[in-house]
Amino acid sequence: MAIKITDACINCGACEPECPNSAIYEGAIDWRWKDKTKLSGKTVFPDGKEVDADAFNEAVSDDVYYIVAGKCTECKGFHEEPQCKAVCPVDCCVDDPDHRETEEVLFSRQKFLHHV
Repeated sequence: MAIKITDACINCGACEPECPNSAIYEGAIDWRWKDKTKLSGKTVFPDGKEVDADAFNEAVSDDVYYIVAGKCTECKGFHEEPQCKAVCPVDCCVDDPDHRETEEVLFSRQKFLHHV
């Protein structure tokens, strides 16, 4: 499953540089698929979804840091545990019940995002 950041976030920014997929963004900041991944230009995902990896997407939250669920791998393939959870001083990085995924899916996503 992906991780989400709750409204308890104090906007300290400790989590953002720790994410190996650049799935974490400051509130009100637009995001891109290509950020800190190997994706670029027209990209077709394994499920057939087609995106422009260079294009900006609307921020998920305007108030606090947020995680793009489709980029989150829970740090699989990089670390033993999600680094956002490890560094968050207020424990607001929690499992996202709306995005439950198996380890297999998370490892597959990591390989896709980074062409491993």
